[in-house]
Amino acid sequence: MSHALKIIPEDPTAFAENAFRPFDLIAGEAGQRLILFCDHASNALPPAYGDLGLPPESLARHIAYDIGAEQVTRRLAALSGAPAALARFSRLLIDPNRGEDDPTLVMRISDGALIPGNARIGPDEIARRTEAYWRPYRRACAGLIDSALARGEVPVLLGIHSFTPCFKGVSRPWQVGLLWDKDPRLAQPLIDAFHAEGITVGNNEPYDGALLGDSMYEHSTLRGLPGALIEIRQDLVATPEQCEAWASLLARLLPPALDGAATKSVEFFGSRAAPDRRA
Repeated sequence: MSHALKIIPEDPTAFAENAFRPFDLIAGEAGQRLILFCDHASNALPPAYGDLGLPPESLARHIAYDIGAEQVTRRLAALSGAPAALARFSRLLIDPNRGEDDPTLVMRISDGALIPGNARIGPDEIARRTEAYWRPYRRACAGLIDSALARGEVPVLLGIHSFTPCFKGVSRPWQVGLLWDKDPRLAQPLIDAFHAEGITVGNNEPYDGALLGDSMYEHSTLRGLPGALIEIRQDLVATPEQCEAWASLLARLLPPALDGAATKSVEFFGSRAAPDRRA
């Protein structure tokens, strides 16, 4: 494996025609406060890394990306006019939704699958991947936020993910989950809206939204911006029609959640993951 990787700039227009871009940006409409992030949109790997030693069926699993999340994000962006940033590299290369010092930033084993290309990874290679892929994507997300703030708008941030119906032999009953930390301004109205639709919604299920260094921690918690992460069960976004239905539902439910006065100000709530740290 060659480690002669170039640091990739965050401006997508700066990439050579055949270069591997670490993210896609959707510009959105002027004045739209909603910003979408899709951390696990793709199972693609840069050519220098081949397939990380994995068979095609492993790269098609949830360990490589969030099935259906990209399609929901792109369709929701089109329906709502929201700008969006989507990571174009597999989470197996490096996880855009983990902090830079998180031990799971590069997984050596994921849901029982050994990742040969990561098995003997050292700090130098992790640093290369961080500079070439993780950091440009994070800067792209921050750039969308900075643009909104520069226009005098307080953006509302929504991360879009998906989760497996069964994990380690345990079935998950939730159709959708809302992950959030201590700031309820977006999560609680959406939870209430899903309940009103008769949808089985997990409140910080199947994961806890308080995670140091993840996308919402960096972009929402540390900046005092309303935000949450949505997880849709993967068997419910397995077809284009299902993705369309979820995007349409979110496009209908989000505007009332964004209209509240509480979402229009910067407010620091701190984090349950760092009770002694000032956000």
